Amino acid sequence: MDRRLFLTYVGSSTAAIVAASSGIGALTGNAMTANHLMNGQPSGKGKPLTTPFKPISRTWENDLVLPNGYNYNIIASYGDVINSKGERFGDAADLTVYFPIDSLQGGNNSEDGLIWVNHEFPEPGNYMTLLGINPSSFKKENLANYPELLKLEKEAVGGSVIRVKKEKGQWKLIQDDTYNRRVDGNTSIELTGPARGSKAVNGATSVIGSLGNCSGGRTLWNTALSCEENTEYGDDYGWPNFDDNHYGWVMEVDPFDPKRPVRKHTALGRFAHENAAMGLTNDGRVVVYMGDDKGDACFYKFVSAKKFNKNNREANFDILESGTLYVANMSKQAWVALDYATNSTLQNQFADQADVLTNARAAALAVGGTKLDRPEDVEIHPLDGTVFLSLTNNTGHGNFHGQIIRFAPADGDHASEKFTFEVFVAGGQQSGITCPDNLHFDSKGNLWVVEDYSATETNQYAAYKNCGVFMIPTNGKEYGVPQQFASGPKGCEVTGPWLTPDERTLFLDVQHPDTWNPYPGQTFGRSCLVAVQGGSFK
Repeated sequence: MDRRLFLTYVGSSTAAIVAASSGIGALTGNAMTANHLMNGQPSGKGKPLTTPFKPISRTWENDLVLPNGYNYNIIASYGDVINSKGERFGDAADLTVYFPIDSLQGGNNSEDGLIWVNHEFPEPGNYMTLLGINPSSFKKENLANYPELLKLEKEAVGGSVIRVKKEKGQWKLIQDDTYNRRVDGNTSIELTGPARGSKAVNGATSVIGSLGNCSGGRTLWNTALSCEENTEYGDDYGWPNFDDNHYGWVMEVDPFDPKRPVRKHTALGRFAHENAAMGLTNDGRVVVYMGDDKGDACFYKFVSAKKFNKNNREANFDILESGTLYVANMSKQAWVALDYATNSTLQNQFADQADVLTNARAAALAVGGTKLDRPEDVEIHPLDGTVFLSLTNNTGHGNFHGQIIRFAPADGDHASEKFTFEVFVAGGQQSGITCPDNLHFDSKGNLWVVEDYSATETNQYAAYKNCGVFMIPTNGKEYGVPQQFASGPKGCEVTGPWLTPDERTLFLDVQHPDTWNPYPGQTFGRSCLVAVQGGSFK
């Protein structure tokens, strides 16, 4: 179907969405996102990742396959020691957020910085192999009898802050840097916002550990947002003393200040957070868009009560503690506030605002939030301010390949309670992409997309082979045409795309490969952080 005919069909043929689809700036400068505050002019050696490349083809090759002229090197893998305390890089690397080392001074150093890396889940089977435990005799309810295994599991999750530097053309972990540290399953983390100390979280003002850290984002004041994707990990793995309501939040970490408390912001709601994309409303408040990674789940945004202060970093550290959480109603093309004080439906079903936020998924459906097909990563276009949401799939509906939806807020304002939308890319044979997951924009507005599926030679994903990385232009003659840039090793999910400010390095995570990058002395593969560059390393 012709794209503009489709717009008319869904009732979305407004000036804003047509302009955005044509590559014309639709919103004001306040649409600028946290991911693109520091993009600088290309410098140094090697070619920018935004230059044209010859797309690769699908492959079963057990390696990180790139176009001719591009190279990668591994920076850190599961189990690598990162500091003098002996803390180790965690497992299941997911989100990466790069902070130039001179970020707080307004700099954009593209060869020296800090990276926050999420560690999504433990791999108990691998740890049993390392500890000599027989998996066939292990029962998760007896995990307390295996303290070494429990220790490895809790130390594997959460996230890492690491100093990375480009030396002689390759990126390296600065192993003993004072910034290097871990947030894991044992870390004490403060709760903020309406649910702090409430009955809904069993009176907790702080909780132990962070789990299920999938994607996230960067704030306008240069901190990392790490999203807890699930709330059942403790139960799934048999962790003792696990309280579901203490997990499933958005966590904020200051990579530059290890003394600043790590916090979970309850005002942003509790659900299976995939990521958090931050921008500004026209009157200077902060907006955070969020997906809920589950079939038949909803799409959310948070609008802060307080305005962003670009001149005072410290003034912004409480900005995510108060505001309004909304859920998208697609049929009405409207955002519905999850506000206990003004909504009688919520008053009839929940005890208070803390209860609404802690059970945001149920509250969203109660007020008419639209069920979607696994809404995962969401990002704001750096040039026109439209909002892109990946719907990975929903096999229960027969949607095996997913799609990417593009939203335009009414009046070009992220504070607006109305929006229009279109399908940007539909997964499947016509586009050649399937199960879109993490998203990232470059400064030209190209959308970088990674996939999330498990292919075998006989299932419905056989033709797609290993999970890949794609670049999709959002304007020009190649609008909406995916171009494959990378293919991951067998069994892996490629995650966490993030570009340096000069866009000469693309950071990626390779998560749970079958045998690639094996653990020393073992056959199982290790998750890791890699740097991809173009041209010579010399």
